[in-house]
Amino acid sequence: MASDKLRFAIFGNTFQSKKSASIHKVISHLERHGARILIDRPFCDFLMRYGQMPSASPEVFDDDRFEADFAISMGGDGTFLKTAVRVGMKNIPILGVNTGRLGFLADVMPDEFGTALNAIYDGLYTTESHTALMVSTGTRQLRNEPFALNDIAVLKRDNASMISIRTCIDGEPLVTYQADGLIVSTPTGSTAYSLSNGGPIIVPRTNTVCLTPVAPHSLNVRPIVISGDSTVTLSVESRSHNFLLAVDGRSETLTEGTSITIEKAPFVTNIVKRPGHNYFASLREKMMWGADKRKD
Repeated sequence: MASDKLRFAIFGNTFQSKKSASIHKVISHLERHGARILIDRPFCDFLMRYGQMPSASPEVFDDDRFEADFAISMGGDGTFLKTAVRVGMKNIPILGVNTGRLGFLADVMPDEFGTALNAIYDGLYTTESHTALMVSTGTRQLRNEPFALNDIAVLKRDNASMISIRTCIDGEPLVTYQADGLIVSTPTGSTAYSLSNGGPIIVPRTNTVCLTPVAPHSLNVRPIVISGDSTVTLSVESRSHNFLLAVDGRSETLTEGTSITIEKAPFVTNIVKRPGHNYFASLREKMMWGADKRKD
């Protein structure tokens, strides 16, 4: 595979210039392998604005008009989530280069990129398949992309009182949550917002979805795990007559009475994993899973 001219599409954080300095190292490694390099136009413009663009200018693409063998996400997990949506149904494996903080999804440090790239060219990598979710709201057109790798949540808006969320699973009533909100998360998102609200950690590829209430009024309402093939429908009532819909953190205001349908997206996100790096290793390393401070 070392002689193949692989194509790499690069996406990146466009908010903090200092986190983009490692682009030179990434481009250098790719050029050393003779790779064809493509870069997302907003990221390219950002690099040029702050003088971070390498001298050898790569090809630039707009929107989803690109073809590649791999995608590279440069930033934190937030950037990775945006990259996953952009890649969508192209079924391109994503390598996350962590220039952010936690880096649970983007787990390759800039200094490790060369080793990770060698593993790709030597065929020593694996891919983890992660289910995504899709939300629809009937005839209303959403302002943001309807796909989420982590979670989709309905939340109370501003300082409004808690909201009522009538929830059905495959057309059958489950419960009406009286809460500040409800999180519908994938296994990938189980270690994110859902976990901070008491949801369980769910291993990828289990084909499940978790419903986790946010600050529920009743203590006998607990998170519930359902089949990933199920369709979740929500109807929200609020004293302010509106609420927030957050799709991987991209939020917009909807009016009371808007019907929300959440189901499995028509694609999966494939994440590149290096030898010796898997989900459980990330749990132990990034989240200190099982760490016993009494041994210090």
